[in-house]
Amino acid sequence: MKKIALTSLLAVFTASGAMAANVIDGNPLYMPKAGHFYSETALETETENVDMVTATEEFGYGITDRLSVAVSADLSENDWFDGAEWDSASLGMTYRIADYTNWKFDVLGGYGVGPVWGAGNGFFKGSFLNKDETLYLWTVGVRGGYTAGDFTIAGHANMIYLNTESFNWDDKDNEGFHILNFGVDAQLVLNNNWNLVAGADYMTAYEYYSDQVGSWDLTFGANYNFDATKYVGAYVTKTIAHNPYGATKGTWEIENGFGMGVKFGVDF
Repeated sequence: MKKIALTSLLAVFTASGAMAANVIDGNPLYMPKAGHFYSETALETETENVDMVTATEEFGYGITDRLSVAVSADLSENDWFDGAEWDSASLGMTYRIADYTNWKFDVLGGYGVGPVWGAGNGFFKGSFLNKDETLYLWTVGVRGGYTAGDFTIAGHANMIYLNTESFNWDDKDNEGFHILNFGVDAQLVLNNNWNLVAGADYMTAYEYYSDQVGSWDLTFGANYNFDATKYVGAYVTKTIAHNPYGATKGTWEIENGFGMGVKFGVDF
């Protein structure tokens, strides 16, 4: 499965939103208020291949001020739709167990599947939930941090289990593998309209390869709020990947090129 598909499956569990003066502005500790819906739509290129573009949609709802649910889906294309794929579909839930004036702490859980449809050349060629290629993902995690008016810093950590079947975990011929994901995100609010965001996210599949394979994804961007309920953002990404093979085995290598992305968020 492509790295971008796995990253997309995780998106619903580590999504960013709003927390401070604006209702939604890209803050990493976002929780929608009770009875509020939100939507975040993003377009992003791969770091090493700007011809591959992924579109992600996340749609969530605040059941209470402390409990929210969200669904997420993403599609990718490359070389002007020479190939296209429905990479993933996810369902997640977030519960805020601590909500002090400045300190927030959440627990998260969810389920995802991907690739959903495609995995072939052309537009959505291939089969729906192909048994030879589709993986099913269970996630539990935490996130938390400090937010004080103009500045927020937050961390997250997720443990992910992947398998070729949803529940057949004890089958010796069908053993899944585990993924560790953690990172830190920050936001600096410049004024009522502009804010800057940055983040570093690490992911490793430590039971899938004979040697540990991991990568850091670095992000920096800016968001602009049209008003309290709508924002648009632009950002760049960079990947630093661990190389367990070849002459440079055990080293960390900066991948060529930068990824680029744009995002639109709305609260209603």
